[in-house]
Amino acid sequence: MLKINLEGKLALVAGVADDQGYGWAIAKALKQAGARVIIGTWPPALNILRMSLDRGKLDTKLADGGELTFEKIYPLDAMFDQLSDVPEETSSNKRYQNLGDYTVTGLRDAIEKDFGKNQLDIVVHSLANGPEVQKALIDTSRAGYLTASSASAYSFVSMVRWLSPMMRPNGSFLNLSYMASEKVIPGYGGGMSSAKAALESDTKVLAFEAGRRHGHRINSISAGALASRAAKAIGMIQLMITYAEQNAPLQDPLTSDDVGNTAAFLCSDFARGITGSVVYVDKGMHAMGMAVPAPYNQGSPK
Repeated sequence: MLKINLEGKLALVAGVADDQGYGWAIAKALKQAGARVIIGTWPPALNILRMSLDRGKLDTKLADGGELTFEKIYPLDAMFDQLSDVPEETSSNKRYQNLGDYTVTGLRDAIEKDFGKNQLDIVVHSLANGPEVQKALIDTSRAGYLTASSASAYSFVSMVRWLSPMMRPNGSFLNLSYMASEKVIPGYGGGMSSAKAALESDTKVLAFEAGRRHGHRINSISAGALASRAAKAIGMIQLMITYAEQNAPLQDPLTSDDVGNTAAFLCSDFARGITGSVVYVDKGMHAMGMAVPAPYNQGSPK
């Protein structure tokens, strides 16, 4: 029997703030496969996450009956590479006070301090932010567009840049994308479609560069729409989900576990020959070129 085995590996999942999104599902899958899991959380959400964990309000049950626990929870704002990049309006914000160094290099240093040099094996980037996501691209401001690109795409480049040198051989990086990177999704605006396109392009370039320089793999999961707390900011997430369920080749609802299990595979030794790839986990929605007429939606698998 083939079994994904991540025992002895240390995995970082960046972008976990609650138990509703793909980041949480990926953390659960990695933990169930035997990895030790650490997470990075946006500072304004950090206290809420910790309190929710302490009070048992989050779904920590694993499919095998085990429990999701974290070795460490770090504050992380991947908009900033180092503290000197942080503007005063952010550093003086009370939600950022007394957190230490919450930048990408600060995270690197904290992991090395807590776990030692060259102990990290897996990095999952589950980060995205588009402050003007509900605006059409044509109405998006320059500031909104650049913020979306910085938070959702360059943050991955930064994490590969600063974390890859401290990872063990055969390390694996993974990010989360969406079909809007290559096809028009009306309503998914604010420059987020551009940011996802950049993220997928960067995945390929970084696969070459980090592969040659460090021997690490870089992949992306293009995941279907999920009604997570963060995705609800888009404003029409349920419409996106309903449309996919009606038109995708597989009509059963996409779950976060579908993405979590694929992530565990891509981060495992079973996928050592896979890098620079965008893997679709969307029930086949990416393959469709037009909406399905109503009669086809009423069929059932034989």
